Amino acid sequence: MSRDDRVAFLGEVCDLLWPAPATAGPARRADPADPAAPSVAVSELIVVPSLRDPRLLIPAGRRAGAAAVRRYGEPGSRRARLTTRALSLALASGAGQILLRDRLRIRVPAGAPTIEAHLRAQIGLDVRLSMHLGAARANRKPVLQLLTPAGATVAFAKVGAAALTRQLVRAEADALDRLRLARLTTVTVPAVRHLGRWAGLDVLVLSALPVWRPRRALAAGQLAAAMGEVARVAGCTSAPLAGSGYWRQLAQRLADAPASTDRAALLAELAELKGRNGNVVLTFGAWHGDWTPWNMACTRDGLLVWDWERFATGVPLGFDALHYWLQAAVASGQHDPKPGDPAGAAAECIRRAPQLLGPLGVGPPAARLTALLYLCELSTRYLADRQAEAGARLGAPGRWLIPALRTATTAAVAAEGEIPW
Repeated sequence: MSRDDRVAFLGEVCDLLWPAPATAGPARRADPADPAAPSVAVSELIVVPSLRDPRLLIPAGRRAGAAAVRRYGEPGSRRARLTTRALSLALASGAGQILLRDRLRIRVPAGAPTIEAHLRAQIGLDVRLSMHLGAARANRKPVLQLLTPAGATVAFAKVGAAALTRQLVRAEADALDRLRLARLTTVTVPAVRHLGRWAGLDVLVLSALPVWRPRRALAAGQLAAAMGEVARVAGCTSAPLAGSGYWRQLAQRLADAPASTDRAALLAELAELKGRNGNVVLTFGAWHGDWTPWNMACTRDGLLVWDWERFATGVPLGFDALHYWLQAAVASGQHDPKPGDPAGAAAECIRRAPQLLGPLGVGPPAARLTALLYLCELSTRYLADRQAEAGARLGAPGRWLIPALRTATTAAVAAEGEIPW
């Protein structure tokens, strides 16, 4: 994600969250305060590390600002946690206020609608906002951390503006309501505190999971047990692939995606899969849809899992395990693939499928077919969402996912119609 993209996104966020007659614009700590009428409230957010390279907006107050930085570092790597801890301590001591000089200055005439006023009314607390400016992608949206002036994180708010992000915000609310009724025992999920409309936007407020609790390493079988419980939320069914509801909806979603060379290539791969594996019986259940190491935390009280906006039912059992492995491999070069080799990671995901899905009770032939379907699923998602057009780093499946599918198909043809598994 380029600096220019982050600067542009910051401008979009300001227009969304502080619409006219309110204003939000760049300022430096050394700048004199703008003259304001008595009826105009002026506040500031610190821009980290700078207005030229904005990555994080945090409250100007010491305690809330220090807590905001600390919370964003907690799910990350050891290096990220150490860096954010150092910055958090600097902010708490007051030194960070001096070093971080760039500000977002917000001017609000009396009675003007702002996101802070809306959120305070919904949760009944005086809160400060913090926000991470994420990477370019079609589903990028403001995700706000809500903190008390004393630094306690009380909630998170997701704001949907475009058609896709509005759909995802409402889908997550529906998913969390469903999971609440399921009474999961291996996973803790956020609770929906508010879902509504404000200034033409969809706003979802979620309870804050206790990510500040000490981390633990995953126990043997713990992740598979949690994924298995989620898979059974709506029950599991078995059916031949070609006659399943999953196959029909996957084909329809791809047909509805914008025409492109990637879509044509994926349609060809789907036809080949159906011809060779249409009669294979698979088990179908639910999945989180984006279960990754950075969307969960393992604590002594179990797994905390968030970001349920892609939750779906009726998918091949094992999608979550494959997604978890592939995303970790692509993001950090874990496992065998080299960093920066997403195509190699996708191919390795197919080879490792029996090992990854064995704990879920999926046999080797079905596991490898499930891996192929997962790569088709992810490719279809990227095409339907127009991720490449939005600038997502891995948004074009033709560069890494479809080649892995094509290689597997070529191997099957070379084996005279028998998939060599």
